[in-house]
Amino acid sequence: MEDLVIAVNNIEEWQTLNDTDSLGRVFRRAQSVLVGGGKVVLERVQPSGQRYKFEEFTTLEDLEAYKKNVYKYLRDDA
Repeated sequence: MEDLVIAVNNIEEWQTLNDTDSLGRVFRRAQSVLVGGGKVVLERVQPSGQRYKFEEFTTLEDLEAYKKNVYKYLRDDA
């Protein structure tokens, strides 16, 4: 299975917008990739367009810990 690269810039934007639909979609896709034997890579895209990878998940447990951290910053009023 192919690896999944997630731009954390998108995750941060969806957190700000409280866009749980987009977050849910990306985490479901990430889970599917891991179950299929791939890995999930987090990268940051700089304003210059330069990209750098800074974290990689190969287990569902690691992904779930990251997901939990992402969701704890969502507003409760949505």
